[in-house]
Amino acid sequence: MTAAIRLHSRLDLLLAEAQHALETTLGNPPAQRPYPASATPDVALDKTERRHAAGLMRINHVGEVCAQALYSGQAAVARDAQTREHLREAAQEETDHLAWCARRLRELDSRPSLFNPLWYGGSYAIGVAAGLRGDGWNLGFVVETERQVEAHLEEHLESLPPADLRSRAILRVMKEDEARHADHAEHAGARVLPFPIPGVMRLASRAMKTVAYRL
Repeated sequence: MTAAIRLHSRLDLLLAEAQHALETTLGNPPAQRPYPASATPDVALDKTERRHAAGLMRINHVGEVCAQALYSGQAAVARDAQTREHLREAAQEETDHLAWCARRLRELDSRPSLFNPLWYGGSYAIGVAAGLRGDGWNLGFVVETERQVEAHLEEHLESLPPADLRSRAILRVMKEDEARHADHAEHAGARVLPFPIPGVMRLASRAMKTVAYRL
């Protein structure tokens, strides 16, 4: 009986993870916080500006898909309940980011990346691998991920068309959230990732951004 209950619990966990993956990559999960651009006028952009803004917001949407997958994978194997809770709280705010980016893409008459299922699967595998190393490494991946995301959000704030105030309003709130996630993970005992992991993460991120900007 005990074995049957344990098997059922693992199956439930697997089904919940699959549902989360489908909702993240193909669905439209709702945000819990208000849309940051609601009070910002939607100024008309020309065709080139609109395409560029959409490309940047698609990259940011992919980043949130990857964050959801990374944190879900890490939480699935985290040993410490406090670490799991930290990851789930961060993932909830990333869900807000995901919804905001998706809404802005619709406003720009564009769409998310066609490769979202691929981005999710790869990031989930990385999250599980990080989590299996222990909670200190788990949190170390959170810190490095958030610091890199924070840096590329700053680049996007500078690169957005000057008139695109709505996208800029969204990215400012996202950048503040990412910095807070990294700070919390550091205070919770994150370990510094050794060479060459941060560099490999940057290379993978650069490749993802190149593809997601167009597809």
